[in-house]
Amino acid sequence: MSRFQRESERSGDPDLQVNQGFPNEVFYANPNTMETTQSDKKRVVVIGGGFAGLNFVKQLYNSPYYQVTLVDKNNYNYFTPLLYQVATSFLEPSSIAYPFRKLFRGKNITFRMAEVTRIDPEAQTLSLSDGGELIYDYLVLAAGTHTNFFGNEQIQRQAYSLKGMEDALHLRNELVKIMEKAQIESDPEERRRLMSIVIAGGGPTGVELAGMLAEMKAYILSRDYPDLDPAMASIHIIDMAPYLLAPMSKKSHQGAFDELQKLGVKIKLNTGVSAFDGGTVFLSDGTTIEARTLIWAAGVTANLFEGIDRVSLGKGNRLETNAFGQVKGYKNIFAAGDIALVHEDKQYPNGHPQLAQPAIQQGRRLGKNLVRIAKGKPMKPFSYFDRGDMAIIGRKVAMADLFKHKLHISGFLGLLSWLFIHVISLVNYNNKIKTLYNWLVAYLTNDQVLRMIFYSKNSDVPQEQDPAIDKR
Repeated sequence: MSRFQRESERSGDPDLQVNQGFPNEVFYANPNTMETTQSDKKRVVVIGGGFAGLNFVKQLYNSPYYQVTLVDKNNYNYFTPLLYQVATSFLEPSSIAYPFRKLFRGKNITFRMAEVTRIDPEAQTLSLSDGGELIYDYLVLAAGTHTNFFGNEQIQRQAYSLKGMEDALHLRNELVKIMEKAQIESDPEERRRLMSIVIAGGGPTGVELAGMLAEMKAYILSRDYPDLDPAMASIHIIDMAPYLLAPMSKKSHQGAFDELQKLGVKIKLNTGVSAFDGGTVFLSDGTTIEARTLIWAAGVTANLFEGIDRVSLGKGNRLETNAFGQVKGYKNIFAAGDIALVHEDKQYPNGHPQLAQPAIQQGRRLGKNLVRIAKGKPMKPFSYFDRGDMAIIGRKVAMADLFKHKLHISGFLGLLSWLFIHVISLVNYNNKIKTLYNWLVAYLTNDQVLRMIFYSKNSDVPQEQDPAIDKR
């Protein structure tokens, strides 16, 4: 019997409902018995401070009903859709990141920098990587996803991923280091191999990354490395789908293809990457590409938690939830964002896309629902409002499908739409101003000044080694 059940039976409160299996009934606390003293507030623990977790927490700032603790392995929130611009030196990390502790000043939110090692749903406790333990009344899992290499250990060892800030910074350093090595390489074939980049995955990340790398090739390479011939550099996108930007409209598929080709990007569709030995990329159609750099942007899988029953897992290891975000099999454990698989939205029978907007909206709805619980009101089901999908190609063109793909915008107007949506989505004015400034400089000068390699004295010391070794 869980602590929640014991408290419910001891209190005799009929409004503290306990459901077994999938909790389809709405449960809530009686507001007439809800104390507002700090010691008696219900304890809410949130795992993950991304789009879903942070937007959930914002609904409970200075809450009279809850003690809220956010747990994250990083001490900052960051804007995932712009990681590729950090990786390509067009934005600095602080432009898209902001520390949790500064965000939560005066908001009565506790922050804990740690990872969850185990969840005990019966005892309603969390074990943390720092050796600590947290007790919860409500648990919100919003830890997102990590790169899915589909079991290919060779690619996992050799390729670069782009899922977190550490990936972006590592890739930024490596891209500059590779160019430095190409500058002094005397063998033309090895130089060509060093200057070739393959991107596995033609979704928004792959397309936007390819566009930015193509801009660097066109405007920056010859300036920084006058001894290198830009014609030797090649950028490839490989994707299993028959078109780029699969979640978007046919006009966006074709528009992205045409714009990338104009920028000199080589595109191969209906094809997968099957292996990579650090110098050669092997494709599923039997062909190969000689390249030292493979960037893997071909899929993600949800982060798992020890202690959560695998019966609760759906496709991509996402946690199956009802329309209120309650995880299958648990009454007071919720999931939101990329980690959640909601089956009860009729417009999205296979779950919502793993994008920023669904995560933001799920986090907000769940936060508001916990306030409703505290006030003795029934929760409202989540319904996703699709504001559209966007992708930018290079500096001057973007594709935007708005209002459930009913309106397609491209070219400069699409660029303005992309800029507006991304700027307003940044977490605070500090990020907005820095990002706008960096974009303005890059747009006007076709250049940026962030291509510097910084090493940590103890953990990232440069080593003389084959670039095919120990990519991660």
